[in-house]
Amino acid sequence: MNSEEEFYDAVTGFDSDNSSGDFSEANHKVAEMIDRDPHQSSRTGKPNGEAQHQENGIKEHRTSLPAPMFSRSDFSVWSILKKCIGLAVAAFAVSAVASQWERTGKPFNPLLGETYELTREDLGFRLISEQVSHHPPVSAFYSEGLNKDFIFHGSIYPKLKFWGKSVEAEPRGTITLELLKCNEAYTWTNPTCCVHNVIIGKLWIEQYGTVEIVNHSTGDKCILHFKPCGLFGKELHRVEGYVQDKNKKKLSVIYGKWTECLWCIDPTMYETFKKNEKKGGDQKKLKPSEDAIKSENDEADDMPEIQETVQVMPGSKLLWRINTRPPNSSQMYNFTSFAVSLNELEKGMEAILAPTDCRLRPDIRSMENGDLDLASKEKERLEEKQRAARKERAKDEAEWQTRWFQQGTNPYTGTSDWLYSGGYFDRNFSDCPDIY
Repeated sequence: MNSEEEFYDAVTGFDSDNSSGDFSEANHKVAEMIDRDPHQSSRTGKPNGEAQHQENGIKEHRTSLPAPMFSRSDFSVWSILKKCIGLAVAAFAVSAVASQWERTGKPFNPLLGETYELTREDLGFRLISEQVSHHPPVSAFYSEGLNKDFIFHGSIYPKLKFWGKSVEAEPRGTITLELLKCNEAYTWTNPTCCVHNVIIGKLWIEQYGTVEIVNHSTGDKCILHFKPCGLFGKELHRVEGYVQDKNKKKLSVIYGKWTECLWCIDPTMYETFKKNEKKGGDQKKLKPSEDAIKSENDEADDMPEIQETVQVMPGSKLLWRINTRPPNSSQMYNFTSFAVSLNELEKGMEAILAPTDCRLRPDIRSMENGDLDLASKEKERLEEKQRAARKERAKDEAEWQTRWFQQGTNPYTGTSDWLYSGGYFDRNFSDCPDIY
């Protein structure tokens, strides 16, 4: 067994604060990117988070999980090392990153061939995702508007790097958004995600790197810089960038925090504000104190104190603001209201879902219901079954065949991509693999 197999196939039971309900953080995160309803968090649910129906007949989704998350202090953190239109599109991309804030729990290892479907008629979309590769782990997804107004697809493949006290997930794979009624297509990749204090101390997440969003119809680009926090944490969570046309003329400046909000402003007004701010007095440059230098060698890499909220420049336009999370979010793996509903298995759903859907995965369901012992046993059984199936394929010299996606070329970037083959919603699941 090579090192990759040891990392992704390690049978570890549940020795970290696993995110119940996630067959893969990537696949549920994709669904969160499409959630555009700002009022989801105001709903109230039945005991244990069961769904309700409003008097007007509109279905209510659950607002909490059947059991709260398990304390991280109860488990070994070493298991983490064994096992992340125009300006409006820029805000859409940033809003997806915001859903990761404070969600430091490690998801379940996805099983090869595992799927997840979601249809939300109230939000106007449906989605299908599939774990198309195990080594390396790749999740492919495809979503479309029920009114044929957009297509949203891509693949998520994080390349992990270990830096002693932290784990860095470098994003691989292209995200594509097609606005059909506008005849526009956009592509981008996500910023790098870093989880600090994987050995000791409180876990916290940092996003940094440059995201380039390209409008392939007009040639316009949006360049967003996710700032690293720096020594004193002054840049923590900050995002700055601009939109330029095909001739590289700046059309708008974008600024804000990926954990709070995003604003845009005319470039001329931005430059004027910055000049006036500088005239008001240059801030003295702070030199690193002995304590700050010493902290670099401390065992725990503490999260810097969050600085003042975003200073809004006169003439700015609000692009996006993060939704308030539900009151019980800290006991529910810091899920958003939308995320809490994703693994809900409604009455009659089992009869129409693909047998590979993660809602039917027994270890996730057991942990979500609070039965840790059963969840651990089921997880070991599923991973052993997956290894046995891989050995059988190797003996027969047979390759794994994906069901709903195939490798191809992204029509806009020309790079390798996982493309939806179609047919899932015809619901012919007779040839789906038995993975549970």
